[in-house]
Amino acid sequence: MNAPKFTTLGCRLNAYETEAMKELAQGAGLENAVIVNTCAVTAEAVRKARQEIRRLRRENPDARVIVTGCAAQIEPETFAAMPEVDAVIGNTEKMQAGTWAALSGDFGTERVVVDDIMSVTETAGHLIDGFGRHRAYVQVQNGCDHRCTFCIIPFGRGNSRSVPAGVVVEQIKRLVDKGFNEVVLTGVDLTSWGADLPGEPPLGDLVLRILKLVPDLPRLRISSIDSIEADDRLMQAIATEPRLMPHLHLSLQHGDNLILKRMKRRHSREDAIAFCEDARRLRPEMTFGADIIAGFPTETEAHFDNSLKLVEDCDLSFLHVFPYSRRPGTPAARMPQVAGPAIKDRAARLRTAGEAALGRHLAAQIGRSHRILMESPLMGRTEQFTEVRFAQPRAEGAIVTATITGRDGEALTA
Repeated sequence: MNAPKFTTLGCRLNAYETEAMKELAQGAGLENAVIVNTCAVTAEAVRKARQEIRRLRRENPDARVIVTGCAAQIEPETFAAMPEVDAVIGNTEKMQAGTWAALSGDFGTERVVVDDIMSVTETAGHLIDGFGRHRAYVQVQNGCDHRCTFCIIPFGRGNSRSVPAGVVVEQIKRLVDKGFNEVVLTGVDLTSWGADLPGEPPLGDLVLRILKLVPDLPRLRISSIDSIEADDRLMQAIATEPRLMPHLHLSLQHGDNLILKRMKRRHSREDAIAFCEDARRLRPEMTFGADIIAGFPTETEAHFDNSLKLVEDCDLSFLHVFPYSRRPGTPAARMPQVAGPAIKDRAARLRTAGEAALGRHLAAQIGRSHRILMESPLMGRTEQFTEVRFAQPRAEGAIVTATITGRDGEALTA
């Protein structure tokens, strides 16, 4: 029999959870199965999930097809109705050993095992060995307590839950002992970490505790954060801890205050600019990425222009542009919609602004010396998460110091 095959769609947290599922499936002895870990961030993501399931069924006609992830959690009936699918399991169930034990047998009588995600109150710290040989991701939080009007993800992930600091520290120690030189903290709403723990510690406490208690960890990185929730201890870490990497990906979403209000975001345009200025004052080499949505309902050209201006006002270097995707069940779906061609055009213009911003960042690095974590023999990333390509191979997983000689498309050369 064949070992199970896994396909991951969507975010880094999904990729992390796929690694945990691999260990659970292996422990349960699951064989001859295809598992699809889906994403639901946009309607297009759900469409791609269905497309991928059909493709995998064609390529694996004798395997059982198991669908999980956010799309399966939110729309279990959609996937259960597909003739290609043998089982649908929810986001909580996919991380439980008992689920995989049942799947490794005759599937039992339940084809769909998806419980109410909103009733889940804890998130376990799944101890995986990390993936790749260079950078490890550690899930410290799951779910989201906020209800942005465009977002379906809380219905796939549930309310915010935190992994206790002690569990996180022990896992990172274990990863460092295995030779990882960089650890990335990941979650759905990372800056809400700690709100459900005794004493309600802020994310900055966790960061400082990791750096203190794991002195052999060379590099700690934070994934996407909500800048309005950045606490004083996190700002202290940015200012004083060189092992905390100078790159933050910000969940900004828009640059116009009226649209931010209609999105039910908790920050203003001025808040976003002030945060970037403060962080760069504390750490001059700090770089920022950001998520920005183009074509949110009611967005005019004047509103959109404020998003374009935000790229320069916040000095963003890495842009993730999302054309607005209407999700039934969200408040934004009931608002006056922007025409599809206008959304596509605005997304393209935002991407052009993002390419120009990245070009400015790359040009500023030429001639500078950087410490680079090698992800493969010929490619690594700087502390600012900028890709660097090498002509001569280096040891994968090593941190090397090199002078930047030029740029190659969206990457630097050294």
